[in-house]
Amino acid sequence: MNHEQFSDEPEDEGYSQLERAAAASRCTWVSVIVNTVLSLTQIAVGVLSKSQGLVADGIHSLSDLIADFVVLFASHKGKEDADDGHPYGHLRFETAASMVLGLLLLIVGIGMIVSAVFKLQTPESIPTVHVAALWVAVAALAAKELLFRFMLRVAKKVKSSLLVANAWHARSDAASSLVVGVGIVGNLAGYPILDPIAALVVGGMIAKMGGHFTWDSLHDLMDRSADEQEVATIRATLHNTPGIKGVHDLRTRKMGDMIIVDAHIEVDASISVEEGHAIAVCAREHVMRIPRVLNLMTHVDPWRRPDLDH
Repeated sequence: MNHEQFSDEPEDEGYSQLERAAAASRCTWVSVIVNTVLSLTQIAVGVLSKSQGLVADGIHSLSDLIADFVVLFASHKGKEDADDGHPYGHLRFETAASMVLGLLLLIVGIGMIVSAVFKLQTPESIPTVHVAALWVAVAALAAKELLFRFMLRVAKKVKSSLLVANAWHARSDAASSLVVGVGIVGNLAGYPILDPIAALVVGGMIAKMGGHFTWDSLHDLMDRSADEQEVATIRATLHNTPGIKGVHDLRTRKMGDMIIVDAHIEVDASISVEEGHAIAVCAREHVMRIPRVLNLMTHVDPWRRPDLDH
C-alpha cells in the first residue's frame, strides 16, 4: 500500500509481526460479528419491507464477510516463518490479499453501477417500501461508520496496509447504507428515482477505491521502494555508523508492510576483511532498529582518501 495512508499518523512504534497479526485478527473478528448481524437483518427486513436496496445492501455486507475471512487467512499466512521455498518469509501474502480486497471492491462497485443503470431505465418498477427499511438502513450506516473508524485507527497504529484496505471496505459499505437510506426516503416521499441516482454515484466511488487498492498492491508486488523519509532515515543511519566512509546504491523494496534494504557501504581500504565485516554487522544492527526494516543486505566496497589516489 501507499505510504501516504500513514503520513498523518504518529511515528510507528515498531510493532512485531505477531502484534500486527494479533491486531488484524481482533479487528477482523469484530467486523465478522458486525457484518453477520447486519447482513442477516438487512436481507430479512429488506424482503419483508419490499426494499430492493436494503436487500442489495445486505448482500454487500456479505461481501465484507468474504473480505474479513481473506484478512484472517492472510494474517495467519503472513506471520509464518521463512522456509526453504520462501526464504524471505510470507509477508507478501498480505499484499496479495490487499489486491484481492481491491478487486472485490471494484467488482462490487461495478455491480452497483450496473444495477443503478437498470433501475434508471425502469423507475416505475420500484415498489413502495415500508418505513422499517429506513430504520434498518440508518442503523446499518451508524454501525458501519463506527466499525470503519475503529479499524482504521488500529490499522494506522500498527501500520498495516491490509487493515487499511479492509477498513475502507467497511466505509464503502457505510456509503452503500447511506445510499439506501436516501433512496428509501425518496421512495417514501414519492421520488423513487433518487435511489438509483445515488447508487450510481456511490458505485462509482467504490469502484474507484477498489481500483486504487488493486493498483497500489500491484506496485508493492513489483518491489515498490519505501517512502523518501524512511529511505533518508536508513541512509543517515548508515552514514552515522562508525567506520563507514560512504554509502551508495541504496535500494529498498516492500515485503508486505515491512522493508528490505540493499546497500553498498564504503570502508577504509587499508583495514582487514574481518574489520570490514565487523563494520557491516554493526551497520545492520543499527538499521534493523528502524521500524518496519525487516533486513539489510550490505556489500562492502574499499574507500581511499582522494589525496592518495595517485
